[in-house]
Amino acid sequence: MKRLFRFLLFISVSVWLLSACITEDVMPDTRRGNFEALWQTLDERYCFFGRKAAAYGLDWRAVRTAYGIRVREEMTDRQFFEVLGEMICELRDGHVNLYAAHDVARYGAWFDDYPANYSDSLERVYLGRTSDYQMAAGLKYRILDDNIGYVRCASFASGFGDGNLHEVMRYLALCDGLIVDVRGNGGGMLTAAGKLASLFVNETVTAGYMCHKTGRGHDDFSTPEVIRLKPFSGLRWQKPVAILTNRRTYSAANSFVMYLKGLPGVTVVGDRTGGGSGMPLTSELPCGWSVRFSACPMYDREMNVTEEGIEPDVKVDISREDYARDVDTIIETARRLLRAEGERGI
Repeated sequence: MKRLFRFLLFISVSVWLLSACITEDVMPDTRRGNFEALWQTLDERYCFFGRKAAAYGLDWRAVRTAYGIRVREEMTDRQFFEVLGEMICELRDGHVNLYAAHDVARYGAWFDDYPANYSDSLERVYLGRTSDYQMAAGLKYRILDDNIGYVRCASFASGFGDGNLHEVMRYLALCDGLIVDVRGNGGGMLTAAGKLASLFVNETVTAGYMCHKTGRGHDDFSTPEVIRLKPFSGLRWQKPVAILTNRRTYSAANSFVMYLKGLPGVTVVGDRTGGGSGMPLTSELPCGWSVRFSACPMYDREMNVTEEGIEPDVKVDISREDYARDVDTIIETARRLLRAEGERGI
């Protein structure tokens, strides 16, 4: 009898503990259930509602009403996906994506509506043939004919080794100025962006701030935490540097620009960056589709949000005339600025 009592007590306590761990309703795997799961996940965990409301009047509850009436249980997967994809694009955030087997819903107006300001054909003109440039950890680099160094960083998808960066700096050490081209860099790892940025500081500096969600409310955030940029342990750049940007400079590449803009000797040249300053997280809907969304907002050292991008110090587009004669207007502008700074002894 005692054994039976202990067994029943164990079962009762276990059920109570399990029920205590369940804090959220599980939506059914229906069209309506998946719609509500997506809307609620973003409602509770997306980090830029206040920013979007101020920028263009986003009303997330009104979005729920507008798209909810379009949901029907008899919809095909593609029809349903289209409705959900259009809904998440109301956030106007390139970090918000819906993943299904047949497609990825994404918002692209942050670059589609602007000049490309980059061409791989022009990149080949400046880098030259394969034998003309060096490669290390994904970086392509060479010395241009006016003794300006050029580094092409197309992605932060993988990290940089200390030895790689040391050798790049050693090769370019005698240059009068340096161009770091992050146009078209869609991001990757923040640690990689920070490592590359560390080549351009000689002491630990405040590079920005980050917050974390602390509750389900749109404004429930932690106290901003400092992002510190420490100097690279090997050779570091001590002369003027120009960072080239366009609207496809996004996410971790946007952060790279944020870390360095405003520091001595740094000039940002080109177009406004694409933004993407929210650290993304991923969740799954009952049907198995995945949603990625901005969850942790980042700010620059003056506590400005860079979600909508960072303005360059020198705004310039690639002109049609220059493109026709194989000239990259943005690179040439950076070269002129660096040569002028060198002549002034900056």
